Amino acid sequence: MHGKQTAQELGDKYSKSRKWVSKQLNEVNTDDHKSINIEPQPIVVVADATFFSRSYGVLIFREPKLKKNLLWKEIHSETPGQYQQLKLEIERMGFEIEAVVLDGKRGVRGVFSGIPTQMCQFHQVAIINRYLTRRPILEAGKELRQIALQLTSLAETDLIKLLDDWQLKWKEFLKEKTTNPVTDHWNYTHRRIRAAHRSLRTNLPYLFTYQKYPDLNIPNTCNSLDGYNTTLKNLLRIHRGMSQENRYKMICQILKK
Repeated sequence: MHGKQTAQELGDKYSKSRKWVSKQLNEVNTDDHKSINIEPQPIVVVADATFFSRSYGVLIFREPKLKKNLLWKEIHSETPGQYQQLKLEIERMGFEIEAVVLDGKRGVRGVFSGIPTQMCQFHQVAIINRYLTRRPILEAGKELRQIALQLTSLAETDLIKLLDDWQLKWKEFLKEKTTNPVTDHWNYTHRRIRAAHRSLRTNLPYLFTYQKYPDLNIPNTCNSLDGYNTTLKNLLRIHRGMSQENRYKMICQILKK
């Protein structure tokens, strides 16, 4: 898993045949690599999925204080059901989820109903960038993006005041409508700016959970997992010709470290 070592090169290194090396890899059991030597305890979970292609990825539950990946599974699409499966499995293992950090995927928060939930602030900024781009043209968009970029240094009351002031300033601008001369139907002229503002308002109750539960030491981002995902992709990129089965074995080996 470290460097581009082909089966033939590994065989030469250990004075074995290429066939012998391939046999060892084929006999690796991924279930063995998913076992973790951690006593069940109260945990904070950072949960996120990373994809290596349009239809293949891995969903990971990581404990940031322990700096350990606790559980993971192969997925072909990111759905609330996938998160539910891992949640139930980790609870069956005896762990108690005290809080969870998510990226804001629609429907996933419901899986952790009743558990303090922090939305990754960097993912929120990424959502704003998708709506407004990194270089908004209109002044209202520029100001709203600047507010979003301050997320990590704000308290919830600060963000509410900034959004209230922004909304009051651009009240009439946000109401502007454009009518289709053919169908006579209208739409709001600045729909993307409205959507960016609505996203911040909708996610507001989950953006500062980490400040409400200081004793739990909840991260305000998914950074602890994002770094791991980058490592995974870099290592797997070296072995582009690997079968999907062996690729998952390598993923399990890396995640267990």
